[in-house]
Amino acid sequence: MKTFVGLDRREEWTRLLRGKRIGLITNYSGVDACWRSNVELFLGEGLHLVKLFTPEHGLFGALAGEEVSDTEHEEYHIPVISLYGDRLHPDKEDFEGIDVLVYDIMDVGLRYYTYIYTMTYCMETAASCGLPFVVLDRPNPLGGRIVSGGVMNSRYASFIGDYGLPVRYGLTPGEMGYYYLRWKKIDLDYQVVPLGNYTRDTYFPDTGCLWNIPSPALADYAATVCYAGGCFVGATSLSEGRGSSRPFQMYGAPFVRMGEFCKELERELEKELEKELWKEEVMLRQRAFVPLDRKYVGKVCYGVEFAPLKKDLDFIPIALVLMRTAARLYPEDFNLPEHEKGGKKLDYLAGDSRAARYVEGKSSLRELLEEWKEEAEAFREKTEDIRLYGAEKGF
Repeated sequence: MKTFVGLDRREEWTRLLRGKRIGLITNYSGVDACWRSNVELFLGEGLHLVKLFTPEHGLFGALAGEEVSDTEHEEYHIPVISLYGDRLHPDKEDFEGIDVLVYDIMDVGLRYYTYIYTMTYCMETAASCGLPFVVLDRPNPLGGRIVSGGVMNSRYASFIGDYGLPVRYGLTPGEMGYYYLRWKKIDLDYQVVPLGNYTRDTYFPDTGCLWNIPSPALADYAATVCYAGGCFVGATSLSEGRGSSRPFQMYGAPFVRMGEFCKELERELEKELEKELWKEEVMLRQRAFVPLDRKYVGKVCYGVEFAPLKKDLDFIPIALVLMRTAARLYPEDFNLPEHEKGGKKLDYLAGDSRAARYVEGKSSLRELLEEWKEEAEAFREKTEDIRLYGAEKGF
């Protein structure tokens, strides 16, 4: 059966929102099963939509890291307030003239994806203003079953990682809101309009829905699967394929010797990830590409391309082995840049310095993954009571 999102439950959200002045936190992913925008649907129901708030990438999809200015909706002339750039936290003044906040954005279920922080920052300000907060829930495309990666060390907390989350946390936006309220001990009138025909074992290919692009570099499900861990590569001197036809599926650099790298990577994956088992989960080949964004713009990068073979692939260990192999083969060119706040940039994506230690050859992959597995299991147990969707059937 096809999954339907919170926005599809029109009777439920109209009951909650009618007669109130609404502030809507959204972007281009805020569409129903027929790709009608939430703005269009709200106005069509005669709801009083007074202000829009947008996360990274803005309302229409700016490139990653690009600042987005306040503007006005070109069709409906509703003020659009950007919460990315100089301002990440909304002020109380931003919520003046609003009776209720609504959040409706497609997420990817990975700690370093910034939309969840925009949501939680808005929840915090809403609580200080005494405003109710409603989440129109959407699927976690990577499902609710796999929790993996180490939890976030507060020393490295930032807009790309916080709240003691593991890298892959297995919660929907609605569930994430409950987690945040408990983490911060916030008193907020919080409600979730839940998904239908959805369980924690539902991956996006199971939903029967068209892929809803959450940001420009995640054009399909395969890219999103590889973004789990593949984002780490952005904190190295390798290109993670941004600006190419396969972001997060292609990795390389001008200094890489393609044939050598591919063969060594295959050998290391076989050694580190249970012999031939990894070949059942992902395909790998040599690949050269030319990025049009970020590192090595306009230059040929030599490297590899991945294609996930299973919807439940956990790409994090593969990404770690890829970085370690590049570090070993090209010690003069591969590096882990420093972060302006101290430590490596990788530390802020991976949660602490343990991933960097493995990449630099100072610890073993087995040791790292065992530590992360224990932390992920503890997180899974800690969040069991806030999960909205069962293992066999949803709402």
